[in-house]
Amino acid sequence: MAHVVTAFLRSRGAVLLVKRSDTASTYPGRWAGVSGYVEDDPDDSLDDARREVREETGIEAAALTLVRRGDPVRVDDAEGSFTVHPVLFDCATRAVDPSEELAATEWVQPTAMLARETVPRLWDAYRAVGPTPETVAADRTHGSAFVSVRALEALRDEAAALALADGSWDDLADTARRLRDARPGMTVLATRVNRVLAEAAATPTAVRDRAVDAVAAAVDADDRAASEAAALLSECDDGTDSAVLTLSRSGTVAETLDRLDGPVFVAESVPGGEGRDVAASLAADGRAVTLVPDAAVASLLATGRVDAAVVGADAVFPDGSVANKVGTRGLALAAAREGVPVYAVTARDKVAPTDAFHPERADFDGPEGVATYAPLFDRAPAEAVTVVTEDGVLDAAAVRETAAVHRAQAEWDRAVDGDDGKE
Repeated sequence: MAHVVTAFLRSRGAVLLVKRSDTASTYPGRWAGVSGYVEDDPDDSLDDARREVREETGIEAAALTLVRRGDPVRVDDAEGSFTVHPVLFDCATRAVDPSEELAATEWVQPTAMLARETVPRLWDAYRAVGPTPETVAADRTHGSAFVSVRALEALRDEAAALALADGSWDDLADTARRLRDARPGMTVLATRVNRVLAEAAATPTAVRDRAVDAVAAAVDADDRAASEAAALLSECDDGTDSAVLTLSRSGTVAETLDRLDGPVFVAESVPGGEGRDVAASLAADGRAVTLVPDAAVASLLATGRVDAAVVGADAVFPDGSVANKVGTRGLALAAAREGVPVYAVTARDKVAPTDAFHPERADFDGPEGVATYAPLFDRAPAEAVTVVTEDGVLDAAAVRETAAVHRAQAEWDRAVDGDDGKE
């Protein structure tokens, strides 16, 4: 039996499908992931996957970030017997230079493969590596904007699978609840899932189609928020590039910083220390970057070397206060003391419907017999932070109005279940 690796490349919620040439030895003219034979150990096929991606698409390994390897998928038909080893990469580029083995390439929502003539069990191979409620709940590496898009993808894929199998609305609603509740501290995740269920008719097909649109809208909102923030931070009054301080890891903040050229100060962001990775990434891109211990943030702000601070947000509450990685409150209060503006750059979907705050507990152990206080998130007061979204600066009235809309969208669950949990 032949062992084959199939690599799915993901970019902005879409995956790359390739059409095999009419002269391919197997499955000519069919759509597939980037595939090829495993040359060495089938249990260690990542090098094979990266090689096939480079040879077939011209995309180098440096542009690929491993997301997940899936359980093998068995294929037996007239073309032969194959064990397919699926793998999912996040891809930093959509520029494809196809080899002569490919007749066409296209970036599509994964559900599009269900309407195409594909190699056998391509959808099953994708599902083996695609996001699920479990992977969404387990992600402690990425920011809430990233995780919320993965949740929408998981909802989209499950809705597509249920539509294909003529599955029930109840099963889909249960998946939506699991996704919505997977990370209680991530308001944007619940907001985006709730919106899909509130706006779609009560069928898996309708949810699938609405989730496809929601993935694209979510990515676009984060990009636009980054552009709005970059415009505010672009330069100082004297025309020089602003020096910016940031804390923790936020995909939207990273997009903002990519649009700026000035020096960056990065707080270490303990616990977790993800600020170190942020600083290393900026330095690798040739940026002037300085890593700052969390305890030195207030001291740095007092030196006058920082023109503005920019942070992400896990939630913006109806009163305008902002929840983010612990340390944000201290940064915001110290910056206010020194007259340094603080911008929380975030999609509007992170406005919470209520005042409920779920700070979570960091992994922090003290000596035996010593109690610890280690929240993972804290809350910066509204007067110390300016909220910047895809619609520009969000004032207090706009925050309250948005919170009311999000409360109304959360009512889909009550409308489906009723007070007794049944329709």
